[in-house]
Formats: sequence, C-alpha cells, structure tokens
Amino acid sequence: MEFYKVTGMSCAACAASVEKAVSSVEGVTSCSVSLLTGSMGVEGGASPEKIIAAVERAGYGATLEKAEKLSVKTDDPLKDTETPALLKRLISSLVFLSALMYFSMGHMLFGWPLPPFFAENHVAMGLLQLILTAIIAVINQRFFTSGVKGLIRGAPNMDTLVALGAAAAFGYGTVILFLMTGAQISGGSEAAGAYMNELYFESAATILTLITLGKTLEARSKGKTTDALKNLMRLTPETACVLRDGKEFTVNAEEIKTGDIFIVRAGENVPADGVVTEGGGSVNEASLTGESIPAEKTADSRVYAGTINLSGYMRCRATHVGGDTTLSRIIKTVSEAAATKAPIAKTADKVSGVFVPAVMAVALITAIIWLIAGRSVGYALARGISVLVISCPCALGLATPVAIMVASGVGAKNGLLFKTAASLEITGRAQIVTLDKTGTVTSGMPEVTDVIPAEGYTENGLLTLAASLEIKSEHPLARAITSRAEARGIKVSEAENFIAVAGGGLKGIIAGNAVCGGNRDFALKEANFPEGFTACAETLANAGKTPLFFTENGKPAGIIAVADAIKDDAKEAVEELKNMGVRVVMLTGDNERTARAIAAEAGIDEVYSGLLPADKERIVRMLKKQGKTIMAGDGINDAPALVSADAGMAIGAGTDVAVDAADIVLVKSRLKDVPAAIRLGRAALKIIRQNLFWAFIYNALLIPLAAGAFVAALGWTMDPAYGAAAMSLSSFCVVTNALRLNFKKINDPRGDRKIKNKTARKAAIKEVSMQKTLVVEGMMCAHCEARVKKALEGVTGVSSATADHVKGIASVTLSAPVPDEVLKSAVEAQDYTVKEIK
Repeated sequence: MEFYKVTGMSCAACAASVEKAVSSVEGVTSCSVSLLTGSMGVEGGASPEKIIAAVERAGYGATLEKAEKLSVKTDDPLKDTETPALLKRLISSLVFLSALMYFSMGHMLFGWPLPPFFAENHVAMGLLQLILTAIIAVINQRFFTSGVKGLIRGAPNMDTLVALGAAAAFGYGTVILFLMTGAQISGGSEAAGAYMNELYFESAATILTLITLGKTLEARSKGKTTDALKNLMRLTPETACVLRDGKEFTVNAEEIKTGDIFIVRAGENVPADGVVTEGGGSVNEASLTGESIPAEKTADSRVYAGTINLSGYMRCRATHVGGDTTLSRIIKTVSEAAATKAPIAKTADKVSGVFVPAVMAVALITAIIWLIAGRSVGYALARGISVLVISCPCALGLATPVAIMVASGVGAKNGLLFKTAASLEITGRAQIVTLDKTGTVTSGMPEVTDVIPAEGYTENGLLTLAASLEIKSEHPLARAITSRAEARGIKVSEAENFIAVAGGGLKGIIAGNAVCGGNRDFALKEANFPEGFTACAETLANAGKTPLFFTENGKPAGIIAVADAIKDDAKEAVEELKNMGVRVVMLTGDNERTARAIAAEAGIDEVYSGLLPADKERIVRMLKKQGKTIMAGDGINDAPALVSADAGMAIGAGTDVAVDAADIVLVKSRLKDVPAAIRLGRAALKIIRQNLFWAFIYNALLIPLAAGAFVAALGWTMDPAYGAAAMSLSSFCVVTNALRLNFKKINDPRGDRKIKNKTARKAAIKEVSMQKTLVVEGMMCAHCEARVKKALEGVTGVSSATADHVKGIASVTLSAPVPDEVLKSAVEAQDYTVKEIK
C-alpha cells in the first residue's frame, strides 16, 4: 500500500469525493481516505502520477509520502498548523462580529448609544452592517472558495452548505438594503425603518464566525488525537555520540550508520537500535513497551531507539538506524493504520457521499413549502438557511477515524501495534482466541523444572555431572541444564571422548568416570534405575515435562526434568479472556500428553495437538465459522493460521515471518496483552458507536427542527445563528468523546463484561458430525480392538471410536476436524499399521 498526503479536504464529503476519484483510476484495487490525518492509502498497480492527477481533478492536492518521512526526529509530519490559522481567523471574525452586533442588536435591544448619524439614518446603519459582514466573509473566504469549487465539480461539501447559507443571508440582506434605500428616498426615515428587522447581515456573519469557532475547537481536538504519535516522534535525540578511530564525535542522530559504535550516558536517549558491546545501564523502555520498571542492560543486551538510559554508561553497536528502528516502525504502523478504514465506517461513508446534495435539496424544498404556505420571503429563507447550516457531514466522517487514531496511539504506548483500522475493530469483536503453544503460551525456551538425585548424589552434584556432559551439545535441552548450572555458580569440566547418539543421548568421560545421559531407554542400557525413579519419570512425563536420565560408571546418578514452562502471565491471561466471554483454544504440533499438561496448567480447556501448519490453518478456518477469531502465534509455522484468522496477532519476540503475516503485533511478548488488546478494541468500538449514534441522531432530529417541522405542533423554530452554533459543536463533541480513550486502563480487568457469544457457545457444545474410517492392519482379537479404540478416543476432537478386527477397520466420529496424521500416529503408537484413511 502506498500513502499520500491529501490537502484541501474540509469534511466527510470531501474525503468521499477523493476516494471516489482515486477508486475510478485504472489499476487501483482499493482506496481509503482519512479526513482526520489528511492521508490516503492506495493499493494496486496505478502509478503515483495518475493517482495525484485524479486527486487534483477532484479539486484537491496530493503528494506521495516517503517511507522515512515519519521516522524523523521532529513531529513536523503531524504538526498542527490548522489550529493557529483558524484561531487567527476566529479572533479577527469575533472583533468585527462584536462591532456588527453592537450596531445591529445592541441599540435595538439594549438601547446602547449610537452616533447621531447612524441613529437617524437607517440606510447608513444597513450599509455599515453590510461592510462589517463583508469583512467577516473575506476573513472566512475559504468557505466560499472551497464550497463553490465543490459545487462546480458536482461534489458539494460542508463548505458548500456554509457558503450557501451565508451567501443567501447576505444576498437577502443586500436586497432589503436596496429596498430600504428606495423607501428612505420616497417615504423618509420611518418608511426605511420598517425594513430594519429584515436585514440578515448579522445572521450571515454569525454563521461564518460560529462555524469557524467550531472548526477551531475541532482542529484543536483533532490535534490531540495524534499526541501519542507526536510524543513517540520526539523520543529520538537530535544528536548522538559515536566512536570512530578511538575518538568520540557528536553527530546528527540521522547520520548513524549500521555497525557504528555509539555511546549512551546516564540521562541520554538511545539514538538507534543496537547491541551493548561494553558497559551497562538501567534503561526506561516505557515508550515502547509501556513497562514502568527499567530494564537492566549488560553486554549483548539489545537497546532500542527512543528509550532512556537512566543510569550507567553503554557502548553499543548500531543494528537498525533511521526508518528501520523499532520506534520508527511503530510510528509508521500507527500512522498507516490511521489511513485505513474500519468496516463499521462503511455506512457513514455511504451517507456522507450523498449527504450534502440531499441537504441542499431539503433546504430548497423547505423554503418553497413555506412560501407556498403564505409565509414571508424572509421567514422562508431563514428556515432554508437553518437547514443548510445545521447539517453536519463532518460528525459522520470523523466518528470512526478519530476513535481509531486515539486507540492506535493508546495501543502504541502500551506495546500493542494495530496495522489497520479493521484489525482494531475485529479485536473488539473477538469471540474466539486461538493460541499457539510454544513461544506464546510457553516461554519457548526449555528450563530445568526438577532435579532428582539418586542415592549418594546431591542436586548440585547431579547438575555438575549433567552440565559437564551437556556443555558440548547444542540441543535446547542441554542448554537448559547448562543454564541452570551456571545460575547456581557451578563450575563444569568438559567431557572427553564425547559421543552424541541420535535419538538417544550423550556419552563421555568426566574426570575418568564414564557418564551417560539421555532418554529412559538409552540410560537403562547403562544402569538399572529403581522402580521409584521410573514411576517418577512417568509422572513428570504426564505433566508435560521431559525426564532425562543420568548414569555414572554404570550406576544411576539421577533424573533432571526439563520443560518449556508456561509464561508467568499465561494463566492470568487465559482467565481474563474467559471472564470476557472469549473462548480460548490452544493449537500445537506437540504430542497429546504434553499439550494437555500445558493446557491444564494454563487453564485452557480446548486443545488440538499434533498439528502441522496446514492443520492449524484448517482449524482456524473452521473456528471462524463459529465467531470472530484471533490467532496468536510467534513462529514461521503459525504464519498460515495468522493470515487465515479474522485477525492475526504476533508475539513481538517471534519470527519476522510471523510479525509480517499478523495484523497486530504484541511488542512486549506478554500473553496478557491479548486481553488488553481486546479490551482496547471493545472500548474503541463503544466510542465509535456512540459517535455514529450522535452524528445520525443529531442530523435526524435537528434538520426537521431547522426546517420548521415542529412549528404547527409545538411552535418550535430555529434561528440560523443557533443552527450554526449547533453545527460547530457537533464535530467538536465527536472528537472530544474519542479523546476519552486516552483514559482507558487497558490492563485493568475490573471493568470486563462477558459478551453474549451464542454462536461460539453452541458450536462448542454441539458436535459436528464427521466420520472417518481407518483401514488397520495387525488387529487379531478383541483385545486389539480395545487398544485401537482407546488410542483413538484419546485424540482431541474424537468423540467416539469403534474397531473391528475381522473387517480390519476402525471408525471414528469427530466433534472437530482432526488431521489424518494424528489419527494414524495414535494407532501406530500401539504397534498397528494404518494402510488407508477414508
């Protein structure tokens, strides 16, 4: 997707016009325009020149945004230049409006003194009002230039409504002034005075000033929606200290290159992503992760641009600079999300596209009806003008994007990156969350959980023996043992005559003693372990742990259990998801026993094990039919499921493939960020619904009121000035409501409410009738049938199974899709052969 900066848009109708113009360009497959940020995202093969030309033909300006534009050290790309300009217009308008009101209303209503010339000359008074109103119109000429251009192009916008309303009032007042002049000439001052109440100059001036007031408030509030993003942009320091040829040089942070050594002292911001090569420090990474507790950095620790070194001295080697830093990618992701549209905004977009022409037609019909009803031209005109100026397409256009921008900023501050507006909406609607096991529910790094020494050995003695043997192995289980020994300060000595037996274990000579370590079958060839040890090993295995047996000189030395332990916050995260009414499912390629043990520890009730990447993707597709589904994973094997899910959620510490395939990135790699993201999505959806309700109900109620629909029944009418005031405040209310998201505590579960998830709940209870038949070779008797039946019914997703040794088949009824390989493995683990699965 390419991104463009669009200028000249003032309301939702403008955004709709740009979107329609670009979508009609050959080669454009999709286009979304954000009124809030003035940006546009375009997909397809059309050239930038054609796209820019289409925008310009629609009457607006466009420039292609450079990829690195949002990675600069200042907040210029999002600098609020609109509010200062509008504030100047507003102050100037108020000055002249005050003078106009003094002459037009002050003297008549409150008896304020006037110079004799104006008090006695009504034409002079009218002429002065015309001049003051004309000055205010010139100050706010943008309404007229933009509005008239839109009208000429056949794409009227909000400025068109304002311009027509103000011009109608000004034009009518001018006509009355001419009639007043004629009356003064023919009938004197008294005849001219009869027309004073018909002058509408103050209405025209008030409309323009109040709309400018509303625009100023709206612009100021819109500026605040990007505060989180601007704060991130300010984090990168302007200068950095680099080490070249042994000397320190101060350079612009943008000049740092990959491989440079830079120095960060206490109190300084890190200028680029890198790795600590010397020294250490305590670094505040709250800007990226939301964590308030500083991270301790030592040699080989990673540091990130924009974080603050609170104490210590560090020399670091730059690994990612400029637009490639983590901070720059976060800024880019949030900015691009603002240029996309959430599905919930589609209705508002459709209405915005026809809103302004419809309002113009209603205003004209209103004026005609009142004229037919016998009312004066001034009365009919006032009703038509009120309809024009009270209608607000901006509130409709801003209802969704302001909430998306604020929510994206809140997410970024807390380490949650939403790549699109749609992903934020889907997260808020999530009914099912599927979790990969390794690296998502678990830490992804095996660690020692139990050390059980044999008679004559201590825990440290067993660890010394095991670590000395395992130190030459690259296996993850070996690293877990050596890490535990290192943590305990145990010194190890390398084994001689080291041998690694594939699928079995390790052998070696340590201090003249023959040492062996590996699985049970491998170790039992070297020594006989007591029954208590083998029973203990079975218990450990049932708990999802891997028991490793060690022997020394043909005697048992003990057992060390290693497991990929669940993350500290996994159980709490799953509990929070359940309390929110979200169904939690775990998918893993691991074996059934380990998967069930991990799931039980984390509190997950639904598990699918022994899955290949294609199996995970197939199950996610099945779950999508039961409700909005999120897939959270971290590995390459999770990428197909991440893409297939309604929204893919990648663990930040995962592979680049997973991160690229996902719609949401959890920077902190915490599982509790999954419910936090859902919490934020729900809050954003709530704000969007409130905004859309307000925008629709505002127009639905006030347009009839402005047209005079309630005059006969209730006697209610609306002055054009009040209509302008209502219009000016409507957009301001929508934007201000969205800003409330800044106060949302997304990590606090106390406000969680369970969603009514009938579809997913019924799907979880109701079995999906699915039959499979396995052709099994080797069954000889009823005992064989029982073994096959038990093995198949132990597979997740199998509700029942039968076996027939005479026919040589086994039939299974599935409550959920189960891969053929899983069924085959279950049977062949009992020493039977599966020839075919039908």
